[in-house]
Amino acid sequence: MIRVIAAGPLATIQDLGRPGHAQLGVGASGAADRPSFRLANRLVGNPEGAPAIEVTFGGLAISSDRGMWVALCGAPVPATADGHTVPMNAPVHVPAGQLLRLGHPTTGVRTYLAVRGGIDVPAVLGSRSTDTLAQLGPAPLRAGQELPVGRCPTTHPNVEVAPVAGLPDEPVLRMRRGPRWDWVDAGARAALARQRWLVGADSDRIGVRLVGPALHRERRDELPPEGLVAGAVQLPPDGQPIIFLADHPVTGGYPVIAVLLAADLALLAQVRPGQRVRLRWRDPDELAARRLSRPCVPVRPH
Repeated sequence: MIRVIAAGPLATIQDLGRPGHAQLGVGASGAADRPSFRLANRLVGNPEGAPAIEVTFGGLAISSDRGMWVALCGAPVPATADGHTVPMNAPVHVPAGQLLRLGHPTTGVRTYLAVRGGIDVPAVLGSRSTDTLAQLGPAPLRAGQELPVGRCPTTHPNVEVAPVAGLPDEPVLRMRRGPRWDWVDAGARAALARQRWLVGADSDRIGVRLVGPALHRERRDELPPEGLVAGAVQLPPDGQPIIFLADHPVTGGYPVIAVLLAADLALLAQVRPGQRVRLRWRDPDELAARRLSRPCVPVRPH
């Protein structure tokens, strides 16, 4: 049994989500930075989808009445167990009764704490993920709470540390055109990829708000609600884009002018308020149009 001593700003239980319920108005949710989540589980020998703790901006402190194997991945945090340093991206044994304490990340937002055996809380619609928008799944962690741990796997990985690249200071997020990209003109589409966008303070697991020069919408008429996916770049009337994350709604009424590549969602999950990000088009038609617009350069014969 794990006891939560301090929960920090926000700590939730996450797994790989509950896909397949959008027709009921329920989004998939799940870990926001899935590569980091999967790696943390692999390092302690769990299945990749075993429930783990997603810690937002650090501050979590836990102890256990039994020794536990843990791994920390994602946003790098200073961590200690009874004063001894706990490294990132490595399996670590924390003896019974010792206090595992996470500081605040130096870069990024979300750190994943996997415990060998997984966090054994009840499932809701087949998942143990906390959906902060729909308020499904286990409630965010609180001080004094006790968390059961599942049965330990029979195998243990022979890994000392996993090599992980650091988070970029100014992430570049690749995108393809969305279903309503014709609701903005060519100038706005170019500006979306040209600006250094500021991450807004009100960003969360639902979405990341970008702040910068307003993008002009070519069309101003009403749009019936349409389906949304993680990574959808929606443009509200104020011209400031919103990029949806793990706990996004299943439908929305503003035009989706672009969609991030799924491979870049983990980068999006780690951007901090006040950080700068860039977007880049990766749509084949857009790239072809760029190539055709380049001036021809004559080749000199040898």
